[in-house]
Amino acid sequence: MPSVTFRVFRGDQAGGELKDYTVEVQEGMVVLDVIHKIQAEQAPDLACRWNCKAGKCGSCGAEVNGKPTLMCMTRLDTIDTSKPVTVRPMKTFPVIRDLVTDVKWNYEVNKKIKPFTPAPNTNWIMYQEDVDRVQEFRKCIECFLCQNVCHVLREHNEKTGFIGPRFLVRTASLEMHPLDVENRLEMLKNEGGIGYCNITKCCTEVCPEHIRITDNAIIPLKERVVDEYYDPVMSFFRRLFASKKRPEAAGTAADD
Repeated sequence: MPSVTFRVFRGDQAGGELKDYTVEVQEGMVVLDVIHKIQAEQAPDLACRWNCKAGKCGSCGAEVNGKPTLMCMTRLDTIDTSKPVTVRPMKTFPVIRDLVTDVKWNYEVNKKIKPFTPAPNTNWIMYQEDVDRVQEFRKCIECFLCQNVCHVLREHNEKTGFIGPRFLVRTASLEMHPLDVENRLEMLKNEGGIGYCNITKCCTEVCPEHIRITDNAIIPLKERVVDEYYDPVMSFFRRLFASKKRPEAAGTAADD
Protein backbone atom coordinates (compact mmCIF):
# COMPACT_ATOMS: atom_id res chain seq x y z
CA MET A 1 0.00 0.00 0.00
CA PRO A 2 1.34 3.50 -0.82
CA SER A 3 2.22 5.88 1.97
CA VAL A 4 1.04 9.48 2.07
CA THR A 5 2.16 12.25 4.40
CA PHE A 6 -0.60 14.30 5.99
CA ARG A 7 0.32 17.62 7.57
CA VAL A 8 -2.41 18.20 10.17
CA PHE A 9 -2.95 21.25 12.38
CA ARG A 10 -2.57 20.50 16.08
CA GLY A 11 -3.40 23.17 18.61
CA ASP A 12 -6.06 25.44 20.04
CA GLN A 13 -6.91 29.15 20.38
CA ALA A 14 -3.57 29.77 22.10
CA GLY A 15 -1.70 28.59 19.03
CA GLY A 16 -0.59 25.46 17.25
CA GLU A 17 1.51 23.91 14.53
CA LEU A 18 1.32 21.54 11.59
CA LYS A 19 2.42 18.02 12.44
CA ASP A 20 3.32 15.36 9.87
CA TYR A 21 1.80 11.88 9.91
CA THR A 22 2.75 9.22 7.37
CA VAL A 23 -0.18 6.90 6.64
CA GLU A 24 -0.60 3.84 4.45
CA VAL A 25 -3.64 4.44 2.27
CA GLN A 26 -5.91 2.23 0.20
CA GLU A 27 -7.92 2.77 -2.95
CA GLY A 28 -11.21 4.56 -2.36
CA MET A 29 -10.20 6.34 0.83
CA VAL A 30 -11.31 9.88 1.60
CA VAL A 31 -9.53 12.45 3.76
CA LEU A 32 -11.75 11.65 6.75
CA ASP A 33 -10.69 8.00 6.52
CA VAL A 34 -7.07 9.10 6.84
CA ILE A 35 -7.85 11.32 9.83
CA HIS A 36 -9.56 8.37 11.53
CA LYS A 37 -6.57 6.17 10.73
CA ILE A 38 -4.25 8.74 12.31
CA GLN A 39 -6.49 8.80 15.39
CA ALA A 40 -6.46 5.01 15.61
CA GLU A 41 -2.77 4.44 15.08
CA GLN A 42 -0.74 7.56 15.88
CA ALA A 43 -2.65 10.38 17.59
CA PRO A 44 -5.67 9.24 19.64
CA ASP A 45 -6.05 12.78 21.02
CA LEU A 46 -6.53 14.35 17.55
CA ALA A 47 -9.84 16.26 17.66
CA CYS A 48 -12.11 16.08 14.62
CA ARG A 49 -15.82 16.72 14.26
CA TRP A 50 -17.84 14.29 12.12
CA ASN A 51 -21.10 12.37 12.15
CA CYS A 52 -22.69 10.80 9.06
CA LYS A 53 -19.60 10.27 6.87
CA ALA A 54 -21.92 10.63 3.87
CA GLY A 55 -21.80 14.34 3.02
CA LYS A 56 -25.17 15.12 4.61
CA CYS A 57 -24.50 16.29 8.16
CA GLY A 58 -21.99 19.02 7.30
CA SER A 59 -19.89 18.30 10.40
CA CYS A 60 -16.47 17.50 8.96
CA GLY A 61 -15.69 20.77 7.22
CA ALA A 62 -12.00 21.63 7.04
CA GLU A 63 -9.43 23.08 4.65
CA VAL A 64 -7.61 20.49 2.58
CA ASN A 65 -4.63 21.98 0.77
CA GLY A 66 -6.18 25.38 1.41
CA LYS A 67 -9.60 24.58 -0.04
CA PRO A 68 -12.68 24.52 2.25
CA THR A 69 -14.30 21.12 1.80
CA LEU A 70 -16.01 18.22 3.55
CA MET A 71 -13.34 15.70 4.47
CA CYS A 72 -15.76 12.81 3.97
CA MET A 73 -16.38 13.88 0.37
CA THR A 74 -12.76 14.55 -0.60
CA ARG A 75 -11.32 11.44 -2.22
CA LEU A 76 -7.58 10.96 -2.15
CA ASP A 77 -7.52 10.26 -5.89
CA THR A 78 -8.71 13.83 -6.52
CA ILE A 79 -5.78 15.51 -4.76
CA ASP A 80 -2.01 15.43 -5.25
CA THR A 81 -0.63 12.95 -2.72
CA SER A 82 2.92 13.05 -4.09
CA LYS A 83 3.61 15.81 -1.57
CA PRO A 84 2.27 16.40 1.96
CA VAL A 85 -1.48 16.95 2.15
CA THR A 86 -2.28 19.85 4.47
CA VAL A 87 -5.40 19.68 6.64
CA ARG A 88 -6.35 22.75 8.66
CA PRO A 89 -9.48 23.86 10.54
CA MET A 90 -11.82 26.39 8.92
CA LYS A 91 -10.08 29.76 9.10
CA THR A 92 -13.14 31.97 9.58
CA PHE A 93 -14.13 30.52 12.97
CA PRO A 94 -12.22 30.28 16.27
CA VAL A 95 -10.33 27.04 16.81
CA ILE A 96 -11.48 24.93 19.74
CA ARG A 97 -8.90 22.22 19.25
CA ASP A 98 -7.11 20.73 16.26
CA LEU A 99 -9.64 20.50 13.40
CA VAL A 100 -12.67 21.50 15.49
CA THR A 101 -13.90 25.10 15.24
CA ASP A 102 -16.50 27.08 17.16
CA VAL A 103 -19.38 27.85 14.77
CA LYS A 104 -21.92 29.04 17.35
CA TRP A 105 -21.89 32.55 15.82
CA ASN A 106 -23.89 31.14 12.91
CA TYR A 107 -26.72 30.03 15.18
CA GLU A 108 -26.87 33.45 16.78
CA VAL A 109 -27.19 35.00 13.31
CA ASN A 110 -30.00 32.59 12.49
CA LYS A 111 -32.07 34.00 15.35
CA LYS A 112 -32.09 37.45 13.68
CA ILE A 113 -34.03 36.21 10.66
CA LYS A 114 -37.79 36.55 10.95
CA PRO A 115 -39.46 33.15 10.57
CA PHE A 116 -41.92 32.04 7.93
CA THR A 117 -45.07 34.15 8.29
CA PRO A 118 -48.07 33.24 6.13
CA ALA A 119 -51.05 35.54 5.77
CA PRO A 120 -54.10 34.75 7.95
CA ASN A 121 -56.52 32.33 6.32
CA THR A 122 -53.94 31.45 3.67
CA ASN A 123 -54.97 29.07 0.94
CA TRP A 124 -52.05 26.62 1.10
CA ILE A 125 -51.82 25.99 -2.62
CA MET A 126 -48.59 26.57 -4.53
CA TYR A 127 -47.52 26.14 -8.11
CA GLN A 128 -44.79 23.59 -8.73
CA GLU A 129 -42.48 26.29 -10.06
CA ASP A 130 -42.78 28.10 -6.73
CA VAL A 131 -41.95 24.90 -4.87
CA ASP A 132 -38.92 24.26 -7.09
CA ARG A 133 -37.58 27.76 -6.56
CA VAL A 134 -37.35 27.56 -2.77
CA GLN A 135 -36.63 23.82 -2.59
CA GLU A 136 -33.07 24.37 -3.80
CA PHE A 137 -32.31 26.46 -0.73
CA ARG A 138 -33.71 23.75 1.57
CA LYS A 139 -30.88 21.44 0.49
CA CYS A 140 -28.39 23.34 2.67
CA ILE A 141 -26.71 21.05 5.23
CA GLU A 142 -25.19 23.95 7.20
CA CYS A 143 -21.60 22.84 6.78
CA PHE A 144 -20.73 26.57 6.78
CA LEU A 145 -18.12 26.14 4.06
CA CYS A 146 -19.69 29.09 2.24
CA GLN A 147 -19.34 31.17 5.41
CA ASN A 148 -15.74 30.06 5.74
CA VAL A 149 -14.74 31.01 2.20
CA CYS A 150 -16.62 34.34 2.08
CA HIS A 151 -13.98 37.09 2.00
CA VAL A 152 -16.16 39.45 4.07
CA LEU A 153 -16.04 37.01 6.98
CA ARG A 154 -12.73 35.30 6.24
CA GLU A 155 -10.47 38.24 5.46
CA HIS A 156 -12.28 41.17 7.07
CA ASN A 157 -13.90 39.37 10.03
CA GLU A 158 -17.09 41.40 9.51
CA LYS A 159 -19.37 39.43 11.81
CA THR A 160 -21.34 42.33 13.27
CA GLY A 161 -22.80 43.80 10.09
CA PHE A 162 -22.98 40.83 7.74
CA ILE A 163 -24.86 37.54 8.00
CA GLY A 164 -22.95 35.62 5.32
CA PRO A 165 -24.06 33.55 2.32
CA ARG A 166 -25.60 30.71 4.32
CA PHE A 167 -28.13 33.05 5.91
CA LEU A 168 -28.69 35.04 2.77
CA VAL A 169 -29.78 31.68 1.34
CA ARG A 170 -32.11 31.08 4.28
CA THR A 171 -33.57 34.57 3.92
CA ALA A 172 -34.08 33.93 0.21
CA SER A 173 -35.99 30.73 0.96
CA LEU A 174 -38.43 32.82 3.02
CA GLU A 175 -38.56 35.97 0.88
CA MET A 176 -39.24 33.95 -2.28
CA HIS A 177 -41.94 31.84 -0.67
CA PRO A 178 -45.22 32.97 -2.30
CA LEU A 179 -47.24 32.49 0.89
CA ASP A 180 -44.91 34.47 3.16
CA VAL A 181 -45.83 38.09 3.92
CA GLU A 182 -43.01 39.14 6.27
CA ASN A 183 -40.68 41.95 5.21
CA ARG A 184 -36.98 41.20 5.71
CA LEU A 185 -35.56 43.78 3.31
CA GLU A 186 -34.64 46.30 5.99
CA MET A 187 -32.73 43.59 7.85
CA LEU A 188 -30.91 42.62 4.64
CA LYS A 189 -29.96 46.23 3.97
CA ASN A 190 -28.77 47.03 7.48
CA GLU A 191 -27.63 44.30 9.88
CA GLY A 192 -27.73 41.72 7.09
CA GLY A 193 -25.12 43.72 5.19
CA ILE A 194 -26.05 42.36 1.78
CA GLY A 195 -24.23 45.29 0.18
CA TYR A 196 -20.91 43.83 1.37
CA CYS A 197 -21.23 40.87 -1.01
CA ASN A 198 -19.47 41.53 -4.32
CA ILE A 199 -20.78 38.30 -5.93
CA THR A 200 -17.44 36.59 -6.53
CA LYS A 201 -19.28 33.22 -6.39
CA CYS A 202 -16.65 31.64 -4.15
CA CYS A 203 -19.46 30.47 -1.86
CA THR A 204 -21.17 28.71 -4.75
CA GLU A 205 -17.94 26.96 -5.71
CA VAL A 206 -17.49 25.24 -2.33
CA CYS A 207 -21.14 24.27 -1.70
CA PRO A 208 -21.32 20.45 -1.45
CA GLU A 209 -25.03 20.53 -2.32
CA HIS A 210 -24.35 22.57 -5.47
CA ILE A 211 -26.76 25.34 -4.48
CA ARG A 212 -26.41 28.29 -6.84
CA ILE A 213 -26.01 30.64 -3.90
CA THR A 214 -24.96 33.75 -5.79
CA ASP A 215 -27.17 33.51 -8.87
CA ASN A 216 -30.38 32.20 -7.31
CA ALA A 217 -30.30 33.69 -3.80
CA ILE A 218 -27.97 36.64 -3.31
CA ILE A 219 -28.46 38.50 -6.60
CA PRO A 220 -32.30 38.34 -6.44
CA LEU A 221 -32.16 39.60 -2.84
CA LYS A 222 -29.87 42.45 -3.89
CA GLU A 223 -32.38 43.37 -6.59
CA ARG A 224 -35.21 43.46 -4.07
CA VAL A 225 -33.26 45.70 -1.70
CA VAL A 226 -32.43 48.05 -4.59
CA ASP A 227 -36.07 48.09 -5.72
CA GLU A 228 -37.25 48.88 -2.20
CA TYR A 229 -34.75 51.53 -1.17
CA TYR A 230 -33.17 52.96 -4.30
CA ASP A 231 -35.68 52.60 -7.17
CA PRO A 232 -38.43 55.27 -6.98
CA VAL A 233 -40.65 53.49 -9.54
CA MET A 234 -40.74 50.19 -7.65
CA SER A 235 -41.18 52.05 -4.38
CA PHE A 236 -44.28 53.69 -5.86
CA PHE A 237 -45.72 50.35 -6.91
CA ARG A 238 -45.10 48.86 -3.46
CA ARG A 239 -47.04 51.68 -1.84
CA LEU A 240 -49.77 51.40 -4.48
CA PHE A 241 -50.30 47.69 -3.86
CA ALA A 242 -49.72 48.05 -0.09
CA SER A 243 -47.76 44.79 -0.11
CA LYS A 244 -44.71 43.70 1.84
CA LYS A 245 -43.73 41.50 -1.07
CA ARG A 246 -42.99 42.39 -4.66
CA PRO A 247 -46.23 43.06 -6.58
CA GLU A 248 -45.91 39.92 -8.71
CA ALA A 249 -45.34 37.72 -5.63
CA ALA A 250 -48.35 39.23 -3.87
CA GLY A 251 -50.46 38.66 -6.95
CA THR A 252 -49.48 35.01 -7.12
CA ALA A 253 -50.43 34.39 -3.51
CA ALA A 254 -53.74 36.19 -4.00
CA ASP A 255 -54.52 34.18 -7.13
CA ASP A 256 -53.92 30.96 -5.22
